[in-house]
Amino acid sequence: MKSKYILVILITAVIFSGCDTIKETYGKVKETLGKDKKIEMIREIPIFAVNTTLAIKGQINDYISLSGDIYSGSTVDVYSEAAGKVTQIYTAVGRSIRRGDRVAAIDPSRPGMTFRQSVATAPISGTVIAVPAQIGMTVSQAVPLIRISGGSGLEIRLNIAERFISKMAMNLPCEITLDAWPGEIFHGSVSEISPTVDPVSRTMEIRVTVTNTGSRLKQGMFAKVKIITERKNNIVKIPASSVIRRFGEEYVYVVEKDSSDPNFNIVKKRNIVPGILIDGVLEVQNGLAPDEEIVIRGQTLLDDGSRVNVIERIAQIGLN
Repeated sequence: MKSKYILVILITAVIFSGCDTIKETYGKVKETLGKDKKIEMIREIPIFAVNTTLAIKGQINDYISLSGDIYSGSTVDVYSEAAGKVTQIYTAVGRSIRRGDRVAAIDPSRPGMTFRQSVATAPISGTVIAVPAQIGMTVSQAVPLIRISGGSGLEIRLNIAERFISKMAMNLPCEITLDAWPGEIFHGSVSEISPTVDPVSRTMEIRVTVTNTGSRLKQGMFAKVKIITERKNNIVKIPASSVIRRFGEEYVYVVEKDSSDPNFNIVKKRNIVPGILIDGVLEVQNGLAPDEEIVIRGQTLLDDGSRVNVIERIAQIGLN
């Protein structure tokens, strides 16, 4: 405050003195304050407003995002053993059926010849998903009567680009989302990998078995699938937006107390070794410890040692 008053006195004296030089005016002010008092001109240090967050220790998953349709894991068509006219259908779409249950009756009789009816039975247990046959229809042994989806097993058929083939392996975990069940994640795993690549599309087919909890997933639904190709635990991760890349360096600013004045915070430049980057979250292999406070907004104007005012501390933004 004293320096501000001194500056005011100096400026006022210069304006009204007319013949005095600044040096003479300064001498008069110094003489007024006392010869043995020192006048210090305090240089104002800029303080930058920033937002921060904490580097955290946790898990990060690398994945490939694909989409495809849901199919029944095993689908079986039921045929008649004899050609003839359908006289009875014992089931309907959506009904559960057991192996050996009757599904339809076919009369193989012809004009002048009467035969005993042939009864078609279910070869597997499951759910009836289609009934192509109708009463009164004439069928042969090559015409399906009904279609059965075996059990509750479902699978998703996906086509993966050739460049990702090296990352594929059996039993890789998968996270599945559907528009029909927003906000919910279903789980599955890679159950089949094609041994060949389509030379036209340059893709390879894989199949993902889905855990159909509560029988909520239906054949024909469209699903989005994340195949987890790499899972890292106990790593340090930060928002990728906090990293500055200049002159071949990659670094962040870490907030610390100013050793010369604990009332202020300063930032220290910290070079890091980045790892994998997934959905805006970056793995830090070296250079940063968990729970260190880093700048995520306002860092582009900073230099090593700049004073900062933390406007908002955002808890683990985008890292959960």
